Amino acid sequence: MKRYRSLSQIRLDIDEGKVSCSSLVDYYLERIAQNSHLNAFLEIFDEDAKAQAKLVDQKLKDGSAGRLAGMVLAIKDNISYRGHHVSASSKILEGFEAVYTATAVERLIAEDVIIIGRCNCDEFAMGASNENSAYGAVKNADDESRVPGGSSGGSAVAVQADLCLAALGSDTGGSIRQPAAFTGNVGFKPTYGRVSRWGLLAYGSSFDQIGPISRSMEDCALIYEIMAGKDPHDATSSLKEVDSWEYSPEKKYKIGYIKETIEREGIDSELKAHFNEVLDGLKADGHEIEAVSFPYLDYMVPCYYVLTTAEASSNLSRYSGMLYGHRSSEAQDIDTTFIKSRSEGFGEEVKRRIMTGTFVLSADYYDAYYTKAQKVRRVIQNESKALLDKFDFLISPTTPTAAFKLGEKASDPIQMYLADIYTVQAPLAGLPAISIPTGRTKDGLAIGTQVMGNSFEEKKLFNFCKQVLESYENL
Repeated sequence: MKRYRSLSQIRLDIDEGKVSCSSLVDYYLERIAQNSHLNAFLEIFDEDAKAQAKLVDQKLKDGSAGRLAGMVLAIKDNISYRGHHVSASSKILEGFEAVYTATAVERLIAEDVIIIGRCNCDEFAMGASNENSAYGAVKNADDESRVPGGSSGGSAVAVQADLCLAALGSDTGGSIRQPAAFTGNVGFKPTYGRVSRWGLLAYGSSFDQIGPISRSMEDCALIYEIMAGKDPHDATSSLKEVDSWEYSPEKKYKIGYIKETIEREGIDSELKAHFNEVLDGLKADGHEIEAVSFPYLDYMVPCYYVLTTAEASSNLSRYSGMLYGHRSSEAQDIDTTFIKSRSEGFGEEVKRRIMTGTFVLSADYYDAYYTKAQKVRRVIQNESKALLDKFDFLISPTTPTAAFKLGEKASDPIQMYLADIYTVQAPLAGLPAISIPTGRTKDGLAIGTQVMGNSFEEKKLFNFCKQVLESYENL
């Protein structure tokens, strides 16, 4: 079976009788088995997927199928799907079964998506390499000695290696966009509050957003459109109406590129040269390009990690060994139940972030760290939106390097955190941002370009990114 790039290609072949949902599921299940060494999936929903495929095939025959009929989707292992395990790739939730389905997933199922399995990720979405999973690292399909990015690395590799058509990830500080860049996919983080967080295992509640990883802009926009909208279960979800997207290629835009992102020493020279080529291409296409200064780049990663670790300290306190999840066999009373269960159940990176968050929230250091970080976040929000009042979009490399080697940064948390330096601005400011594949290094590694738009202007963002992608469709 051929490798499909979009749902529209699949639907065309279904209409012509060349393929069915059942044959698609069989194909992807075979691909997953052949590529199990990539460690992208933690669990395959084979029987469920086959049953759903038969149901959707019948709906297609009688004309009652939903908009996602024919799409085989994977979900990240921190998104709840009733009757299926969800663990956030952590031993502390080993064997835990979701008791309800996330709103985002529920809306996709209502449009006849077929869910094929749950994907490996960094534990509780904490990581930039997918090496922090309790179930082992995920490997990049382009070069198995390299990371796929994180924390949605399993979802990104599932799409990259043709194990499904699209996947869901979650993005707190770049966890959709960075792995999308490392694997040559489209990865999108919506405006904060645009997609319900109901059913997403929380890491940083004022940052987390569910979003798609796909091969095409059309599939990205369609998945987003179906998931988005007000949810009574999530008080932070927006009341704004969700616009449908229709591509109009003739529009020209005013685009600002953040000069500090390519002037800093940490960016790889090959990625810098590529980004300049992207800018030249945009100018040649008639877009207005202007350098802008955003002097807060060095403050964003520290600000992000103060705030997200504080929120993680609170959110992960629910995993105590008392009500559900792992309970230590050595627990003797309440204190030892808490201490031993959490010590055994959480990995090193999760423990590091919980302890950091507890420290910045402590009485002696609250004002010095947490309060100050909130003030810095407000500055970043205001300055980002001020720039987007002048420009249609802000553009930058998605990452300072291409995919790095497995183990290369594992022993240096600061270097690992700095992998997020270009992606944390959007979640700090609550803005939508997307990574699109625009090139490859001389070693064949994928390079992503990030585009950030104004709040709730996803439709405009998709339109521009589709224009850009048309120049790179053969990557």
